[in-house]
Amino acid sequence: MQTFITKSQTTQDIIKGLELSKNLFVSSIIIGEPHTGKKSLLRQIFTDTTIISAKDKIQLESTLESCDEIIITDFELLDNISKYDLSNKKIIATANYIHNQQLIDDTFAFIYHMLPLKDRKDDVKLLASHYLECAKKDLGLNTNIDINKIDLDLSNNTKSLKQSIYRYVMRQNMNIDDIKSAIYEYIYQNLEGKNGYKEHLHIYEEPLLNAGLSKYKSQLKLSSILGINRNTLRKKILEHKIDA
Repeated sequence: MQTFITKSQTTQDIIKGLELSKNLFVSSIIIGEPHTGKKSLLRQIFTDTTIISAKDKIQLESTLESCDEIIITDFELLDNISKYDLSNKKIIATANYIHNQQLIDDTFAFIYHMLPLKDRKDDVKLLASHYLECAKKDLGLNTNIDINKIDLDLSNNTKSLKQSIYRYVMRQNMNIDDIKSAIYEYIYQNLEGKNGYKEHLHIYEEPLLNAGLSKYKSQLKLSSILGINRNTLRKKILEHKIDA
């Protein structure tokens, strides 16, 4: 079983609270943004407890009839809680947001709040390193990659963080055929209209100009490298609205 990765004090406090109440017949809930690790954390602590999403109303009703202890994810989707018999049940739940504070207070003895990744900087470092190793393993790579060069995306917590790392690793290891194939797929899906050549020329020109300016730090030098007039280079820079 994969160990839940965290150094965040607030998250460690949640773990400690859940561990202490694990053998008590009381209900608990973790509330926080999607993809902050709520479900993974509960899987680690309550290894033998049945887990059901509130999205599946039929399965949820059936499980409540047969189990005294149950993990319910997406708890905020239970808009008609009176329909379900939660009496004499130990409910451990996750919710992406609070839609009814009174319901939460009445149902759960322990209420925990999971912070988003942007507020858990120590966890970001740990998770980024973990996902980088996973990406290298999944892609069969042995190359050294400087994680500090990756633009980590925390907009959707662990989901976007993992995606940003995998995309970076894949880009760093693409050969010319991979690049051609990626461009082909994009153009095949989007080529239409009556001015397709000009509309898609930026796919080549923008990265060429951006990379050249970053590498040579001089429009004069870059114009020489590209073999074009400096005025032409300047015109293209303005045309693509590149900050130079």
